[in-house]
Amino acid sequence: MNRILVFLPLLISLHVVAQTGTIRGTITTSNGNPAGFVTVRLDKFSTGVVTNATGSYTIENVPGGLHTVTASFVGYNTQTKEITSTDGQIVTVDFVLTEAEANLSEVVVSASRTKESIDGIPSSVAVIGLKTLQDNLDITTNLGSILENRVPGLAPSAGLSSNFGQTLRGRNMLVMVDGVPQSTPLRNGGMDIRALDPSVIERVEVVKGATAIYGNGAAGGLINYFTRNPKTGKLINSHTTIGTSGSLTNKANSMGGRVSQLLYGDKGKLSYVLGGVYEQTGEQKDAAGDVLPPIYGLGETDSYNAFAKIGYQLTNQHKVQATYNVYSSRQTTNYLTVNGDYKNGIKTSAKLGESQGVPQGVRGNHNLNILFTGNTGVANTSYDVSAYYQSVDNVFFYSTAFVDGGVSRVLSKKKGVRLVLNTPLKLSTADASLTYGLDAQRDITSQPLVDGRIWVPEMNMQNMAPFAQARVTFFEKLILKGGLRYEKVRISVDDYNTLPSVNVLSGAVTPSIKVKGGDLAYNPLVFNLGLRYNVSPYFSPYISFSQGFTVSDVGLALRAARVDDVAKINTKAVIVDSYEAGFVSKIGTLRFEAIGYVSESSLGSNSVFQNGSFIVVRAPERIYGLELTADAQLTKNLRAGLNYSYVEGKLDANDDRNYNGPEDEYLPGARIAPPMLTGNINYTLLPNKLNLLLQYTGIMKRNRFAKNSNNSYDYSKGPVKAYNLFSTAINYQFSQSTSLSLGIENLFNEDYYPARSQWTALNDNYIKGSGAAYRLTLHIKM
Repeated sequence: MNRILVFLPLLISLHVVAQTGTIRGTITTSNGNPAGFVTVRLDKFSTGVVTNATGSYTIENVPGGLHTVTASFVGYNTQTKEITSTDGQIVTVDFVLTEAEANLSEVVVSASRTKESIDGIPSSVAVIGLKTLQDNLDITTNLGSILENRVPGLAPSAGLSSNFGQTLRGRNMLVMVDGVPQSTPLRNGGMDIRALDPSVIERVEVVKGATAIYGNGAAGGLINYFTRNPKTGKLINSHTTIGTSGSLTNKANSMGGRVSQLLYGDKGKLSYVLGGVYEQTGEQKDAAGDVLPPIYGLGETDSYNAFAKIGYQLTNQHKVQATYNVYSSRQTTNYLTVNGDYKNGIKTSAKLGESQGVPQGVRGNHNLNILFTGNTGVANTSYDVSAYYQSVDNVFFYSTAFVDGGVSRVLSKKKGVRLVLNTPLKLSTADASLTYGLDAQRDITSQPLVDGRIWVPEMNMQNMAPFAQARVTFFEKLILKGGLRYEKVRISVDDYNTLPSVNVLSGAVTPSIKVKGGDLAYNPLVFNLGLRYNVSPYFSPYISFSQGFTVSDVGLALRAARVDDVAKINTKAVIVDSYEAGFVSKIGTLRFEAIGYVSESSLGSNSVFQNGSFIVVRAPERIYGLELTADAQLTKNLRAGLNYSYVEGKLDANDDRNYNGPEDEYLPGARIAPPMLTGNINYTLLPNKLNLLLQYTGIMKRNRFAKNSNNSYDYSKGPVKAYNLFSTAINYQFSQSTSLSLGIENLFNEDYYPARSQWTALNDNYIKGSGAAYRLTLHIKM
């Protein structure tokens, strides 16, 4: 009798299954391509599945009766169809999806390792789309300047080749291209934002706040550049641009030129994008018309970028894609830097002369990525498997901090494999999915001098990290996400000798020290948890906690070593705890988001300039801030956006867990940006003919530190005075294939020092910002 009772529920469930039907079909896009990862659901029963790589789906155990079948995918118009299901019947329901108009709530976000709507993420994410990138490309090609206006929480750009000090929420971020890391956290050279030419970028995704979803280096968040994909049914498409640029304050020798060519298409199983860019800039001038000094400058620079992406549909279930990009940007100048006088307000300038050393900039940044995607055929599990290689050679300026002078360079080579699996789960009361996988990477980074002397020895890092991320949606409104990641990191350093250095302030020489090498091991377990409740379009609150893991700037600690053994150097990793709360409100065409956050680390990694060289100070840190974002389609032809960000941080100098003690102090300008207010207006004057973009960047004041005994300020503690910048781009469409754009940077020729020039409080860094400059570009699309 007991056995009968045990099997009775099973017999009942089998009877129920026998009395149900099946719905299946195929979903394609309007250009005929299969639409993978589309959500198909029966609205009445909250039952949903995801299409495989061929666009096919099957929903089983469908009760008899009238049903509404809905197919939805971010970036496409949602479609519904009504069908009638009867017992034992198989009903075929196919869909053809059409692309939706650009909408901030309909953007694909894959920075969390799986595709999802931005409205389903319980944390702050900023997305910059293709149109915004192309509009800004008509003004400037410097990615740091493009991002500062559109990403609240990102520190202002100095308009230089270096993005040192351009932190995200007060901490360093991880920069990636298609998920391949570009940053060099083992020896942070601060040149990772300009990792490729913006013409080959389709969108930028910025995840703000500490995260470990991609591993080491994202203490402040991550910036992921996604390269161009073909979105057309034609085999051959072309976009050619020819442009010129120059100064509006002093035209002499300032003219530069740029030419780019993009070919792309898809037909049948094949898709491809091919791109090439060459740009040469002239002299850059400040508001007074004076030549800007060459240190980290972008004047008289030759840049090129070559890009190729080939995709092929191997079978109905599997696709392979190979991407290669190489970028170089090197300054060849006839000018020398003349140090200014920060204390007395005299700017750093330039004079004609033969430069010492070799051209500074990116000698070469190579990225090769091979990606396999598809469906495993087991439990509707999709997969992404990628193998990548990345190498970069960043060359810095000539420095007298070395005995007999010299030029340093950061060399880094990364090899890695990423495996990501995503399995949808069928629950009776909720939709769920599990994303899991394994990352493996080897990173060899060093900082030698160009002449072969070793400043920072090779650091050989091997990293293995399994991870799992779960997502559960209750009642289609309450979203719970959480995950774990285990890092197994080992860094090997051989025996080395520190390089003799010269105190640039006193001239004293620090002798070489022989340091015994060894292995550094890190094995942290980090996690994240977030909750979002989409109560209504008017109010969608979210809260989240996430941890980020970053190996502190080991190279900086090694080169400044004053001990004879690596084991005696404080190279402990930084674990950042990030807390965030915010909400999104959508009223008509207005989207408003407010975010408050706190990030803490029991062991910080703050660079301090002491006795003529940089050292690392390890002490607890707390950073907090506020971000406000508003975007609205005010009329059919007018769209506007406004962003505000405030960030502040303090250091617990005596480690007493109290940040308000007399010994505690604010974090310096290299970490904490002044408050920022940015805005943009996009207006179409003539339908499909004339488009106007106006952008505003307002940097507010920050003054947290007292003067030193020399009546000046210590490094990174100078006060920042407010300044206001405007830029514009005007585009006229002559025909369907031809348009002309005019961009003007610093429209009103503001005479200012960028925030970085102010807070460094160093004579050689006291550099004015660029004056008014133009960029004229002809676009030809075929």
